[in-house]
Amino acid sequence: MAEPILRTESLARSFGALVAVHNVTLAFEAGRVHAVIGPNGAGKSTLINLLSGDLAPSGGRVWFRGRDITGLPAYRISRLGIGRSYQKTNIFPSFTCWENCWLAAQSRLPSAMRFFRPAHRYRAVAERARRALALCGLEHRADTVAARMSYGEQRQLEIGMMLATEPELLLLDEPLAGMGPEESRQVVALLERLAADHTLILVEHDMDAVFSIAERITVMVNGEVLKTGTPEEIRASREVQEAYLGEEVA
Repeated sequence: MAEPILRTESLARSFGALVAVHNVTLAFEAGRVHAVIGPNGAGKSTLINLLSGDLAPSGGRVWFRGRDITGLPAYRISRLGIGRSYQKTNIFPSFTCWENCWLAAQSRLPSAMRFFRPAHRYRAVAERARRALALCGLEHRADTVAARMSYGEQRQLEIGMMLATEPELLLLDEPLAGMGPEESRQVVALLERLAADHTLILVEHDMDAVFSIAERITVMVNGEVLKTGTPEEIRASREVQEAYLGEEVA
């Protein structure tokens, strides 16, 4: 079996007396869509924050491509090739789509804060930004100010900004939250396209979306892993039905 692209061992995070994540040991295979589901308060977003470096763990370890990244800050983990999106859209609303993606692409330059550099550096940044806009389906909106776009398009733009950093693993925290049916379909189609060339770790409450695109599913309850398996195994699991789904998913 190939080495997983990302894995955790006994990962934990406490906030005082509250244990948000406890003893989570997981392996995420490269090139797969792995969904993490569970009721509110199950620890899903805290887990994503631990994987991305937005939170430091209280215990346990995290490895990315065999490298121990436990406790590294978010900007260093991002530079290693892990991108993430947030529950609340994280964009620059007064900038155009192009400018948003440009800034994200520029962050990958070794000297991102040096504003006078050889012209080929600017061409490289522009190409990353253009490619990201094309991947997220917003090439035709390049000159549109982000604040003037629909909520669904803003979520697409956030994914585009993430893609402009050229990650190989994407952490997506409820990318469909707050969307209507048509917007959800568009973002699910985008995630399906991205899955062809990226590893996706997806936290999502939309079960139709999860079961349509995920190849592996982890169910969390009370900060712990209840079960990990294929969508078919999760559907058939009585303990999952009782603890989370309430009844068998059709």
